[in-house]
Formats: sequence, structure tokens, C-alpha cells
Amino acid sequence: MQPVSVIVPTMRRPESLERALRSLFVQTAPMASIVVVDNDPSATARDTVTRLTADSPCPLIYRHEPRPGVATARNAGLSMTNAPLIAFLDDDEAASPTWLACLLAALDQTKADVVFGPIAGRVPADTGWAALYLEAFFGRAGPSTTQAIDKPWGCGNSLMIRATALPGAAPFDASADQSGGEDDALFAALASRGGTFGWAADAWVDEFAPPHRATMRYALSRAFAYGQGPSQTAAKARDWPGVAKWMTVGAVQTAVWGLAAIATTVIAHSSRAGLMDKAARGLGKIFWMKGFEPHFYGARELARLNRVSPSAA
Repeated sequence: MQPVSVIVPTMRRPESLERALRSLFVQTAPMASIVVVDNDPSATARDTVTRLTADSPCPLIYRHEPRPGVATARNAGLSMTNAPLIAFLDDDEAASPTWLACLLAALDQTKADVVFGPIAGRVPADTGWAALYLEAFFGRAGPSTTQAIDKPWGCGNSLMIRATALPGAAPFDASADQSGGEDDALFAALASRGGTFGWAADAWVDEFAPPHRATMRYALSRAFAYGQGPSQTAAKARDWPGVAKWMTVGAVQTAVWGLAAIATTVIAHSSRAGLMDKAARGLGKIFWMKGFEPHFYGARELARLNRVSPSAA
């Protein structure tokens, strides 16, 4: 079995980071190292990593990357390990004990360049009427069996062959630091090179949405950003007929699902959250340009954290 390193980017979430790390410490599969990338300029994860180092079954490596940005953080993590296999776990996730073993088994079975696992979304108990939708939104469902898949998912809960999926010193596009989508660009490039994707049906993680994210406002902003993806990918390839196609698809989705969302909201039907999501994704396909990109990461997230706890900055 080739050595695998697990990279955990984090920004000022000490309790969540500890939960993620402790879930890695009990993995049934061996790890070459765990790399924590502290993306807070104030280096607030350093104490957590120092305190937990003695509990780690493998080298627990700390890297401070003070430039806020999700792509920059991932690239910084890669610079700290030479392992040929790289797994990613987000700091708001907790892996099941057999998580890594299942990812490795799926990689061997599918012969893919990247494999992804399912995610169970968790939201605070007092989230309200949209709780079921939000749990599904923060979760990730796929086939019931381990197999090759046609389309990729996000980096959180994934295992990649470094040589093919993560070429070069900085494979993640830093232009996505503030808006996210760095994994979309990475996987689109991999697919264009003939790369393949797989699904590890038993590689479960839980994702814990904090209160400020477990809201319809946040989820619909993310849905809008997800909707921008196909149009933006076509624009980057200068595929203008493709852009026109996706904008047309978006216009139809916005009209159909938007009207349905309005109707179900009037009667407070339980399906209204999902319909709002579909309408927002359609709207994103229309307004895919840079000026309309929502910012969830990097400087925007740091500014929010500073408002919440300015003394920590």
C-alpha cells in the first residue's frame, strides 16, 4: 500500500478541528502523516495541534499559511508532504473509523485518479423548518455501491493520486481563494486529461454545519455559486456556445422552479426549500460573471470571524 497523507485546512475553528483530528487518530488504515494548514493570520490552530501531537498515531504536521484562501491553504498542505496519495478532510468534518480504509479500497477497486465518499450533514437542533433540507444540502449522497462515476464531487472527503490528479507544486487555482470552486477547476482539468473518478460508498464522514451556515440565506448563496459552475467552466474554455446553452438552461430553471418556490412558500409546503435551491442554481447559470460571485472563504470569512471575536485576530 502506498503512503497516504491527510490534509486538513482550517481557519479559527479549534473545537471543530480537534473533532476532525481525533476522528483521524482512530483510523484503521495507516497514515504517513496528517497535515494541518492553519489559514488564520493569527495562527490560532497552533495550540490545538501542539496539544494533540502526542495523541496522533503518525506525524502531525503544522503549517501556518497566513494568506487567507482555500486554494492557497490546500497548496500549502501539499508542500508539506511527499506522499503519493493525498486525502482531504475539512475541519468541519469527522471521519468514521474505517473512512480511509474504504477510500483506499475504492481507489484500488475503481482504478480511478480520485475517489469520493458520502457525507452526512448535521445541523444544530434549533435550525427550524429547513433542517431536513439543510442536512441534505451539507451532506453528499451517491451510489449505494463502490464504483466508477462520471462526475466529480468536492475535495472534502476525497482521496487522490498525486501524480495524476495533483500535478505541479500548486495544482489548486488561487484565483478561487475567496469564492471557492478550486476543486471544480482541478477536476475539470483532470477530466480533460482523461482522468477518472470513483465513489467509495462506505467512506462516511459527518459534516457539522455551524449556526451561521445552517440558514437558508447561506444555503441559497451556495446554491447560486454552484449554479455558476457550468457557465464559468465553459467561459474559461472560451466555449461561448456552451455558455449560451447553460444560460438558457438557467433561465428555464429559474422560471420553472422560481414559480414553484413562490407557490409552495405561500402555503408553507415542506418542499419549498428544495425548490428555492433549484431556482438559485438556475439563477447562477445566468449571472455567472465575476462580479456576481459570492465570497464564502478567505478574506470574507476572516472578516466575519473578526466581527464575531475581534480579540482573536
